[in-house]
Amino acid sequence: MNDQERFRSAIYQFETWEPLLRLLRAENAEQLAAPGGRVLGRITRSGWSVPLKQLYNDGVRRVHDLLVRDGIGAVTFVMEMETTGHTRLHLLVPSEAVELGIGFNPGALVLVEGALPEPWRRLPEPTPQAVPAPSADPALVARTVRGRLPDAVGATEAEIAAAELRLGVALPEELKALYRVTRAKWSDWGGDYEASSRHSQAVRCELFDLEALYVAEAVTRECPWEHAAMEAVQTRPSAAVQGLAGSPGWIAFGDNGGGDRLAVDLTPGPHGHLGQVILISHEQNIGARLVADSLTDLLVDRLAAKSADVESQAPAATSFAYDEESLGRAVHPGLEALALDVRGGRPVGLAPLMGLPRLRSLVAHPGALADPTEIAGLTRLEYLGMGSREWGDVLDADAVPEGLLAVAVTGPFDEDPLAVAGLANELLALWGRPRIAQSVVEGDLGPEGQADTPTDK
Repeated sequence: MNDQERFRSAIYQFETWEPLLRLLRAENAEQLAAPGGRVLGRITRSGWSVPLKQLYNDGVRRVHDLLVRDGIGAVTFVMEMETTGHTRLHLLVPSEAVELGIGFNPGALVLVEGALPEPWRRLPEPTPQAVPAPSADPALVARTVRGRLPDAVGATEAEIAAAELRLGVALPEELKALYRVTRAKWSDWGGDYEASSRHSQAVRCELFDLEALYVAEAVTRECPWEHAAMEAVQTRPSAAVQGLAGSPGWIAFGDNGGGDRLAVDLTPGPHGHLGQVILISHEQNIGARLVADSLTDLLVDRLAAKSADVESQAPAATSFAYDEESLGRAVHPGLEALALDVRGGRPVGLAPLMGLPRLRSLVAHPGALADPTEIAGLTRLEYLGMGSREWGDVLDADAVPEGLLAVAVTGPFDEDPLAVAGLANELLALWGRPRIAQSVVEGDLGPEGQADTPTDK
């Protein structure tokens, strides 16, 4: 939906909002009546944050349903009301260049269409010496699963070949042996959840059918820019698994029942095996954990032992600093991402960071920088987060680094979303990116009275 179509949406009509506004007035009358009093909220297609005791109500549902119908991802609103009942509603609708943030302000602003943080662009290092584990045994895979599931329906060779063609990668022999015994289709269980559960127990995971197999490349591991930019790919020389966000050699074939993906790994780490089984955690943004040296080991319950990390560690590629001393400790040639937060202490200068060859991400919380315009000297940055005041200084001085791919306006939860949106739009305009749509809808709720009483039960 383009901007013109968005502005034709009914979310820009006062009547759409009126039921919600009456509820908000009833529960926030004192706040609205105070000088400069306002009520803030956000409604998205997946949730909402409104200052009401009953969060889910007809007023919210009405706006939410329109967002879904009109393909609008989110709307942040600021409600102002006069004593007469005249109401002004400011609406902020982010463009596709704006990620959702925490609270009512935007998340990262993606300045280059389709841009990904460096860890999400990182490809696996080649490991030509990697071979399958000695335990890998396709015949044992087939015998084991057939013994547990004697009535299972297997996939045909044509179905396996079609999956390989779709994925663009040849499936490991162990995985093909598994699917020749069971194709893991829900229809084969006739809607029987107990049969599905027995199947999962037999194959030691919630096995995907061939149509659901996917290559767990980095783009399949969704992560907001503001978090992803502060990650770093690090693979120790003794590691079995490369510390990537994703890989063209990670073939996800199942779920552990808790939202974590199991995958066979065709791009193992320096001490890994070709075709080893790894777990991609939904609670982590990057990396994966070795589960078994082979699919055979997984099926016969020979799981990999957790190894003690006795290897000396290189200086951290991501770090945090809270004063000049800690900043000095964090600086080294391999530093990639740094967060600064002085917590009310003395602001720091950026001189120690100048010339660092790998520094690509910097988050400076409000008040952390002695001179924000020093940012201009960090020419390798691709991600920068700063407070509103700092961004204002940098914009006024025309000191915004040209190589940035994404930025964020960091600040307190209760910062004025209208002011932040204006600043965000200045930044988006520098790169010619679509801006946050700002509009005002006005109407009259009339005197406060019975009509403001919530009716939802």
